[in-house]
Amino acid sequence: MKVRVDQQRCQGHTLCAMIAPQSFELSDIDGHSSPVGEAVPPDQQDRVREAVHSCPERAISIAE
Repeated sequence: MKVRVDQQRCQGHTLCAMIAPQSFELSDIDGHSSPVGEAVPPDQQDRVREAVHSCPERAISIAE
């Protein structure tokens, strides 16, 4: 699974980093999220899926 964050849609709500802290990091400047790495380790995939569904801006996408 690969994860991507659309920086134009992300508003820095930080929900993804709270749900999957090992998969998302937040910018110190504006709080926007970025994936730690494009490929999601198998043990983090369920949390990343939950983060995708929890993002109010629908800024996170995954490709299986």
